[in-house]
Amino acid sequence: MSRMKQSMDGNTAAAHVAYAYTDVAAIYPITPSSPMADFVDQWSALGQENIFGNQVKVVEMQSEAGAAGTVHGSLAAGAITTTFTASQGLLLMIPNMYKIAAEQLPCVFDVSARTVATQSLNIFGDHSDVYACRQTGFAMLAETNPQEVMDLSPVAHLSAIEGKVPFINFFDGFRTSHEIQKIEKWDYEDLKDMCNMDAVKAFREHALNPEHPAMRGSHENGDVFFQHREACNTVYNNLPAVVEKYMGKVNEKLGTNYGLFNYYGAEDADRVIVAMGSICDVAEEVIDYLTKAGEKVGLIKVRLYRPWSPEAILKVIPKTVKKMAVLDRTKEPGALGDPLYLDVAATLREAGHNDIVLTGGRYGLGSKDTPPSSVFAVYEELKKDAPKPRFTIGIVDDVTNLSLPEVKPAPITSAPGTVECKFWGLGGDGTVGANKNSTKIIGDHTDKYIQSYFQYDSKKTGGITISHLRFGDNPIKSPYYINQADFVACHNPSYVTKGYKMVQDVKPGGVFMINCQWTDEELGERLNAEAKKYIADNNIQLYTINAIDKAIEIGMGKRTNTILQSAFFKLADIMPIDEAIEYMKQAAKKSYSKKGEAVVEMNYKAIDAGVDAIHKVEVPASWANPEPDEAPAKLEGRKATVEMVENLLVPISKMDGDSLPVSAFKDIADGQFETGASAYEKRGTAVMVPEWNPEACLQCNQCAFVCSHATIRPFILDEAETKAAPENIKLADSKHATGENMKFTMSVSPLDCMGCGECVTVCPAAAKGALKMVPQETQSEEQPVFDYLVANVGKKDIKPAFTDATPIGSQYNQPLLEFSGSCAGCAETSYARLVTQLFGEQMYISNATGCSSIWGGPAATCPYTVNKDSKKGPAWSNSLFEDNAEHGFGMYLGQKTLRDQAIAKLVKMSEDDKTPADAKDAIAKFLETKDSTKDNVKAAEALIAVLEKGAEAGCPDCKEVLEKKQYLAKKSVWIFGGDGWAYDIGFGGLDHVLAAGENVNVMVFDTEMYSNTGGQASKASNIGEVCQFAAAGKEIGKKSLAEIAMSYGYVYVAQIALGANPAQAVKVIAEAEAYNGPSLIIAYAPCELHGIAKGGMNHCQDEMKKAVKSGYWNLFSFNPALKAEGKNPFSLDSKPATADYKEFILNEARYSSLTRSFPDRAEVLFKEAEEQCARRYASYKALAGMA
Repeated sequence: MSRMKQSMDGNTAAAHVAYAYTDVAAIYPITPSSPMADFVDQWSALGQENIFGNQVKVVEMQSEAGAAGTVHGSLAAGAITTTFTASQGLLLMIPNMYKIAAEQLPCVFDVSARTVATQSLNIFGDHSDVYACRQTGFAMLAETNPQEVMDLSPVAHLSAIEGKVPFINFFDGFRTSHEIQKIEKWDYEDLKDMCNMDAVKAFREHALNPEHPAMRGSHENGDVFFQHREACNTVYNNLPAVVEKYMGKVNEKLGTNYGLFNYYGAEDADRVIVAMGSICDVAEEVIDYLTKAGEKVGLIKVRLYRPWSPEAILKVIPKTVKKMAVLDRTKEPGALGDPLYLDVAATLREAGHNDIVLTGGRYGLGSKDTPPSSVFAVYEELKKDAPKPRFTIGIVDDVTNLSLPEVKPAPITSAPGTVECKFWGLGGDGTVGANKNSTKIIGDHTDKYIQSYFQYDSKKTGGITISHLRFGDNPIKSPYYINQADFVACHNPSYVTKGYKMVQDVKPGGVFMINCQWTDEELGERLNAEAKKYIADNNIQLYTINAIDKAIEIGMGKRTNTILQSAFFKLADIMPIDEAIEYMKQAAKKSYSKKGEAVVEMNYKAIDAGVDAIHKVEVPASWANPEPDEAPAKLEGRKATVEMVENLLVPISKMDGDSLPVSAFKDIADGQFETGASAYEKRGTAVMVPEWNPEACLQCNQCAFVCSHATIRPFILDEAETKAAPENIKLADSKHATGENMKFTMSVSPLDCMGCGECVTVCPAAAKGALKMVPQETQSEEQPVFDYLVANVGKKDIKPAFTDATPIGSQYNQPLLEFSGSCAGCAETSYARLVTQLFGEQMYISNATGCSSIWGGPAATCPYTVNKDSKKGPAWSNSLFEDNAEHGFGMYLGQKTLRDQAIAKLVKMSEDDKTPADAKDAIAKFLETKDSTKDNVKAAEALIAVLEKGAEAGCPDCKEVLEKKQYLAKKSVWIFGGDGWAYDIGFGGLDHVLAAGENVNVMVFDTEMYSNTGGQASKASNIGEVCQFAAAGKEIGKKSLAEIAMSYGYVYVAQIALGANPAQAVKVIAEAEAYNGPSLIIAYAPCELHGIAKGGMNHCQDEMKKAVKSGYWNLFSFNPALKAEGKNPFSLDSKPATADYKEFILNEARYSSLTRSFPDRAEVLFKEAEEQCARRYASYKALAGMA
């Protein structure tokens, strides 16, 4: 049967099939499964019909648990229902899964299998989530690659309907879910043809309905529950035959040979691997290579994992096998073996195959790459008379010595003639998008097979991206990273200066292209010795292209991707360049025609420029024996942090973390890392950075106040500090210091700056030259100045008007959040940084999973740091997404309980006549200030000094209290998270914690969507907003979280927008923390995903101003403490709208896109949204007594 071919990833394939067989989809976003739900939502919005002739009804719930409950209820009512999930999300569904399975309801959970968070969060792939569900009663079907996802997903749906057992249909997260291949696609008529409509009818007729009432979900006692539970056995016994039946139907249509288990390899194999998932394709490549060399090896590919069918696997085991290795992509600490191994072991034992040597291996946790070298290692191990009974592959375990040595260099096993290309880009620079476009062009316009996969570091926009592209005339398997490429491109020059190992992945004679502004001589100065020698020794064809200046010249700003894409087509020679240019221009016209002809023409110029801008570098003969590189500078700082940086951060930041052995983590097996490591990264990724002019500066500190990454900071220097400073320091007389002869400087760290330009945007004297953006390389001499100031210059006394609770005064406090991995211009980090400047030395932070945990908690790269003098700083922790409020509340209770125990002892001491007067006085001052974070610090220090003196004199009470001295000073507990957490999945917990009345502070970074998972709608999203899961624009209004919290009457509540009113923002934060009770601050946070048209994120603060001026966002505070003073606790800080609401929202793609896709609907929704804003402002005026 001939099918249409299309380039797509595994998620798209699963969604295509799921849409066909689904009435209702109950969804909730989680990486890497969210795209499936998004596709289904988009297709439904566009009116696409499934095999039943209907559109799928898509509903987004508040959590995965809520989605599972909705699936259960929808199934109970007779609608065939689907969901898409992974990892913790799947685990949240487990209670309902037991019920769904036991009630024999037909549904499919499509799962992009992902790591379950343990000592750290990992958003990438393994099987720990699906294995955790093997006891629920769900059947489990595994696929290897996007084509198998397309082919076999119908088996899950059809078997569920006929077999009365729900299915988990799973494939490897990222490796399969996001890998793009050109695959054959099902036609819906064929999918309908295979569907047992009688079984569908029977399901609907058996559903709950008042027309024929029945009861489900009863309770049973011990007399009958056991027997009733066993009654389902026949259904599970029969299910493998049902699955085989539908695999047979698929095979009949496609000419495939899918089975419950498939064998691949030599018929007389003596060494066999058993595995499931994407590793099977790697194994097949290795098997092809080894069997050609005469080796007898094979693979058993597991497809139906549950119900486990011993008969089916025994049929495919070669009779000649002597040794078998079962590979599990999970770790179950303390178990005899991992799950698949135990199933195979039990099967062999029961079948009497005791002569087969069985071993168990672990691989690929957290998407650890599993290349052919790892599979070769397994077959090599099986050659031994006594192979290791338990082993790991792909890592070096020098602690428990479980790892097998990799076979390196491994033979090339990919399909002959495959062209392999690798691109190092910067997150947000368009490299990934351009490569997806290139893949589509080649896939759609040639007969070549294609594969693309994208690798990321843990940063947000601005992190490293590595694109792996393969093209060839033969089918491509190869689900592993490219390390022997025909073409490698470096799209950001900082990667060269940082010494990343890029050119080492180029095959001898291959092409290496660098995007930079350097001459050949300057390039020679920046390439390290190792790279030069490799280029010379391996005849690497070296090219440079200055896409940076060319993009600016054309008018595309920082978007170099189109220029570099056409350069790739020119150098890689995969298709005729004239055809490639034509297809690129067609794609550009399709993508940008709605933005106007000028934008299209700009892209045309960029495409043409890329072809002509390539420069061939003649490699000097001296590179064969280059001068050795200078020794790296010795790192200074806290000993523990420096050691961590040297041992972990350096290799991880260079994308070389794979080289680290287990012993590197032995002493931090619990996942606890030192803080302050981000200061050592010095990524240097910004092309343009700010330059400060002291003569024009007003010393308003606004630039520092808004800086997302704390890379521009004000300092006041005394005479000694000025004298010791680097000669090139720029100074002005300080306007704020109380001392005489004090100097002011505004210093920039060019190697930490992300180049957003926000500082220049807000600078009131930018037009006079106080700040301007200049090429980063012109500012290299400013780095030692910044480093000197940070290390040596502390806060000085300033005039009383400039308190910590003012924009100017707050910025003289050291930021204890710096150089994070957030996007350039990020609003979230500006808020969090400000909080650390006010309370950082006393902070606990509980952080919900989301953007703020990703930029806030990268392993070995913590951006939270300590005060240079006190060495104190935020103690940060992430638990989960859904439980953040409770986790933060637990942190508060834990430290408070221990503190209260110490305080109780101090009270007894103060009442004891034997306690010396100085101790009583110190205790009294401590108790007097115990509820004030700021005032209690010095009182606690004085008390500890007295107690230590008493302890030395033998006072047992002093010793007892000193055991808890770290808890004595009042701490400030903060709960950080985004709107997806606060409004949706974590709302129940947040509500309970606020209602508890305890002194915790909550900061919600309100981006009005799930930013971290790609921009899905939340209950913070507004009417008319286009998000994932709201493709036709959101119909329901934004939840008023603030009003809900205010209804308690004793919760401090505020809404702020940093750029709209800096003074109000810092005042609110100070008030909230000082309030002795719960506080909730909702902070408006424009996001990269909003698609701000004019200026992008370098106008983030301006966008906040416009939001407030248009009435879109309101500023206010509700301070219960004012009630005691007889005042109105509610203060409205926003004026009536003075700007056009519609003009504001149409500057953001999340709204303007609706006018293009559904113009009539946009008009209706925008009108309703504006009216709702007006009503909300009127209600706030009434609360403030202004109506």
